[in-house]
Amino acid sequence: MGTAGWSDKSLIAARWYPRGVHTPEQRLRFYAKQFDFVEVNSTHYALPDPATTKAWADRTPEGFVFNIKAFSLLTHHQTKTAMLPPDLRQTDRGSVGQRHLARTHVDALWDRFLNTVAPVHEAGKLGLLLFQFPPWFRPGDSAREYLLECRRRTAPLRICVEFRAAGWVPDELDFLAAHDITYVCVDMPRPIPPVLAVTSDDAVVRFHGHSQLWDTGTKEEKYRYRYSEGELDEWAAKIRDLAEQARTTYVVMNNCFADDAQVNAAYLRGAL
Repeated sequence: MGTAGWSDKSLIAARWYPRGVHTPEQRLRFYAKQFDFVEVNSTHYALPDPATTKAWADRTPEGFVFNIKAFSLLTHHQTKTAMLPPDLRQTDRGSVGQRHLARTHVDALWDRFLNTVAPVHEAGKLGLLLFQFPPWFRPGDSAREYLLECRRRTAPLRICVEFRAAGWVPDELDFLAAHDITYVCVDMPRPIPPVLAVTSDDAVVRFHGHSQLWDTGTKEEKYRYRYSEGELDEWAAKIRDLAEQARTTYVVMNNCFADDAQVNAAYLRGAL
């Protein structure tokens, strides 16, 4: 049980961290005393140096687990060119997709991403690699082939996949199960229904909230939502059933503005 990150600006502004906890190291150490798991979203936007990810592992206790989100270009998102490693910026375009880069550069990005997560894996603290795909990543032969490529490139590390396009659920769950790829169950306004399914040894549930501004708001407005205790009590029963089918179940609060996620995660952990 945990949240999608520990250093969001709105969380800091909400004073969830006590007085005297104000450096990145102090915040992670404090977070790791409250929860035993965190999902890292920042790697979706830029790849940190392996020295940084080694520091994450060093600053957390034995048994703490990180799920780490794949770099945006590897999940077919448009990526700001400035976020690529300097030696891989081969275009003057403001943003790029995989199709804009030479294959050798895409291969290099895969290598950089795996080097980024290696220190966490070597410390025994890596859970899953999260591949969150955009709305334009729709079911089809090429998409299925790419999921298998992601699984192959990251092996022996394990991946989980989240979709934002209708049609994947429930139709493609058998495909994921046949290839031992973990499906990410979601609670969100649309377009993916809240279907709970276990397609590998692991299970993942990500809570995005139910903001009325999901389609039109800023990022903060899309994800600003605090679940009621009644909502979480209902989810606790569902998660217990899901966990009976899995080896490990990861529950992530991604309603990550102010302290909503931390408050909800703490309550749900107690309800479980």
